[in-house]
Amino acid sequence: MHHSALLNVMIAAARKTARTLKRDFGEVENLQVSLKGPANFVSAADRRAEETLYEELSKARPNYGFLGEEGGMREGADKSHRWIVDPLDGTTNFLHGIPQFAISVALEREGVIVAGLVYNPANDELYVAEKGKGAFLNDRRIRVAGRKNLADCVIACGIPHLGRGDVNLSRREIGAVQVNVAALRHFGATALDLAYVAAGRFDGYWDRALKPWDLAAGIILVREAGGYAFDCDGAEDMLEKGDIVVGNETVSKELLRVLKAAKV
Repeated sequence: MHHSALLNVMIAAARKTARTLKRDFGEVENLQVSLKGPANFVSAADRRAEETLYEELSKARPNYGFLGEEGGMREGADKSHRWIVDPLDGTTNFLHGIPQFAISVALEREGVIVAGLVYNPANDELYVAEKGKGAFLNDRRIRVAGRKNLADCVIACGIPHLGRGDVNLSRREIGAVQVNVAALRHFGATALDLAYVAAGRFDGYWDRALKPWDLAAGIILVREAGGYAFDCDGAEDMLEKGDIVVGNETVSKELLRVLKAAKV
């Protein structure tokens, strides 16, 4: 299919970054099985991937701001645009040789996400979306699932670990959702979870204690696939609050209802 010049820039940057990540992923299993060796290696891979994205995106749009997981905010002369980037979403999966990780790139214009990309180098799945133009997986149009009864739904979620998030709240929420759905899944890569909702693989997803780079690209994918995205209070301050609920209109609102009851 024909992509806009903007999306072509994003795709080219992601694919160049992916070449190095694929090589690094192949090396992970060959490292000594110790905490220090693989962890340091993956941290270096993460930083290297972000620098590649920064260089490639800056060549094409030199004045845009850049917010990345590793380097934080880099101001640009153009204050109305910024890239929001996670060079390696699913770092723990990557570290353990699990092929569920992704490069996530979004463009924010005047505070609104106008384009997004999520790319899994391990299986060459490329999800893209632009505001008003729909969402696509490897050039095939995708839509959120149409199920309306939670009892028929497969729902994905995040699970707090090692000091990240409210463990007790998470347990209450998981317990409340668990008894209302067909199945729960935790795959460990937020950007891909959101992309899977956009593609209709998951019916919904929720999580807390996230960062803008975890969410930005996935939000526009879900919305352009016909889905809805809210924070856990039912507003649309996901990037500021760091929590999210997504699905089709019915499922997202039913999830919000169940989560609200679990919070009390």
